[in-house]
Amino acid sequence: MGIALSIAAMFSFASNILITRYALARMPLDAGFFIVLAVNILFPAALFAVELGVREAPWLWSWAGAGTFALSGVIGTFIGRRMLFDAVRLLGPARASVFHSTAPIFALVGAWLFAEERLGVYELAIMVIVMVGLLFTQPRSTFSSAHPDASALRGGMLAGIVAVAGFGFGNVVRGVGVRDWNEPVLGAVISSLVALACQVAATRNWRAIGAQLRAGDRKAYLLYAGCGVATSFGAIFLAAAMRHMEIALAVLVVHSTPLVIFPVSVFILRNREELTGRTVLGAVLVLLGIVFLTLR
Repeated sequence: MGIALSIAAMFSFASNILITRYALARMPLDAGFFIVLAVNILFPAALFAVELGVREAPWLWSWAGAGTFALSGVIGTFIGRRMLFDAVRLLGPARASVFHSTAPIFALVGAWLFAEERLGVYELAIMVIVMVGLLFTQPRSTFSSAHPDASALRGGMLAGIVAVAGFGFGNVVRGVGVRDWNEPVLGAVISSLVALACQVAATRNWRAIGAQLRAGDRKAYLLYAGCGVATSFGAIFLAAAMRHMEIALAVLVVHSTPLVIFPVSVFILRNREELTGRTVLGAVLVLLGIVFLTLR
């Protein structure tokens, strides 16, 4: 069940990446991010209302559980995403994607420190196989294109490290929270509310954002709303998965999005230049890692 939920979360986050490609072409991210966060609140809230109507067990409020989900919203949803955007701006999407793929390492350390998870040699070997596979699936331009200037490189590397640390530790906090308070849907609402509050507090260019929202067409709003639905499902599925399996391994499966992005890019978007022996080998390694995890 944990692996199935993790794969569902991976497909959800991969769908978000694919939709974002088209959303960015119609509305800047500064304004679109507010649409995503709003949907991250409203959509899970509607799901929770339906869940309350059909669940058999009574619903109990937990201040400790709510606080844990709120903390995950600050660390993962706000800091992680915000720093990732800065890394993309300073380093470019190819190099930033390398940082993003290392989030399971931070989740492994965080789960060891805060969730008292201990992985054996078999599980650690699976992590190595998948991480090497993810490295191979990165675009070749990641390693061959010209380096940015020194100051941008330092700033981008710092932003990338903070981003993946935010994703990794944020997921650990969410995993600890859902194990103590089994409310993944309501937890998604709480974490997104806190992330939206942080984004509002950190935003200064309200006039520009208002102009971007007014200039956006209906399709731009629908695309960013689709991103919100996809990331909501991803957060819910991931939180539910971490009740059934180790946090670090759930995060490892979720960050295997190249398994979805790669074939879509090659066979649907017709980016044939990405079809190389290196990327195929990377995809095979990631698939083998997930198969070995399932066989365990």
